[in-house]
Amino acid sequence: MKKLLVLMLSIFVLNVFAQSEHKTKNIILITLDGYRWQELFTGADSALVFNKEYTANTFNTVTRFWGATENERRQKLMPFMWQTLAQQGQLYGNRRLNNKVNATNPHWVSYPGYCEILCGYVDTLIGGNKKRNNPNITVLEFLNNIEEFKGKVAVFSSWDVFPYIVNANRSKIPVNTGFSRAENEQGSANIKLLNTMQNQVPELFGGVRFDVFTHYLAMEYMKKHNPRVIFIGYGEPDEWAHKGKYENYLQSANYIDQFIADIWNFVQTNPFYKDKTTLLITTDHGRGDAKKGKWKSHGFDIVGAGDVWLAAIGPDTKPLGEIKTEGQLYLTQIAQTIANLLGLEYSNHKPLGGAVISIIH
Repeated sequence: MKKLLVLMLSIFVLNVFAQSEHKTKNIILITLDGYRWQELFTGADSALVFNKEYTANTFNTVTRFWGATENERRQKLMPFMWQTLAQQGQLYGNRRLNNKVNATNPHWVSYPGYCEILCGYVDTLIGGNKKRNNPNITVLEFLNNIEEFKGKVAVFSSWDVFPYIVNANRSKIPVNTGFSRAENEQGSANIKLLNTMQNQVPELFGGVRFDVFTHYLAMEYMKKHNPRVIFIGYGEPDEWAHKGKYENYLQSANYIDQFIADIWNFVQTNPFYKDKTTLLITTDHGRGDAKKGKWKSHGFDIVGAGDVWLAAIGPDTKPLGEIKTEGQLYLTQIAQTIANLLGLEYSNHKPLGGAVISIIH
């Protein structure tokens, strides 16, 4: 009995110590569905911008997003990423510098990618995007089962498969996704308007709503409920790419960059979140090479569709900027990174990817 008490006390002390050494108390995990590393690190792709098949309004697109150098183009496309996050945080995945981030799952489509991100390992039985409840426990559910975080975890996404990915029925995590209405228990005029507007716009993508609604509904939720952990999944880049609309793909990335800036500015001015919140930003899969005519697609048979990227900014993350050294990270590492930033060790029934040490220390 004494040995058991000593063991329990040791675990408690270690956990308290782990929590005390990190300033991060809150996590915001953000994903840009199907957004390539190429655009993040090199800006607009000349093979697509100047191809009328993919960019109908070349003049406007060139005016907004083109530049003489890669650095100029990427800053035009995603100014927050390069003017703020690259100065105060870390960006991984510029394969031109042999810095790599990869999806470990062999399918390179969305559900397996998000499952890998949130679970920290690959379930090979999840190979497509079918709406079925995830049998695996995600790091979000793991956290929601801990008293400190119970009821303080939430998911907002544009894609309507997320209730299944996080198994909302089992995990009891609130999920606002697709065209679902947000609860408006406090009678917010903003939420009422957003609920109305999202159902009065063209449904271009089937089960995916426009990201602007996902963003502002998530922001309203953060302002009213102060979640400790929130996942925000933007979906438009992948949808525009599948339609072959490159100018819209670029526009959506630019808007999402503004959304992320909005989130960060809110975090830095809100007493609950300020200096206590880390943002992790990534994607579920990559896409094929534009020069090979594969840009619209992804999947196991598309070369490059497993090539992804990762960004982080927060009080525990050193300002290393764009990582220019050779290295290899995986999506499986994100779940444990989230837990470790919060002073916890995440465990599951399968071996997990280790935390990204350079992000948490």
